[in-house]
Amino acid sequence: MNVIISIVVVIIVVSSGAAFADAGALWAQHCASCHGKDGSGNTTMGKKLGVKDYTKSQSFSDAEAANVIKNGKGKMKAYKQLSDADVKALVAYVRTLKK
Repeated sequence: MNVIISIVVVIIVVSSGAAFADAGALWAQHCASCHGKDGSGNTTMGKKLGVKDYTKSQSFSDAEAANVIKNGKGKMKAYKQLSDADVKALVAYVRTLKK
């Protein structure tokens, strides 16, 4: 019984680590050019667009963040091609950027 529980725990940990790695790759591919690798918005495009510094403030709900990722808002384009799981992973990734 303990072996089965251990195997299940390992699978869960490995799966969540893979999802987090995928979120980092998604961030690098779709978000970092404006929001910065670290989420500070300290990029040429980020400064031009006036993006928020996610390392300091995140005054939005997960649902609001997911909606903006999927549908866009203002100058941010929509990423409708992302799956719901990808969007959820990106929102979780953004939460890790706050210092």
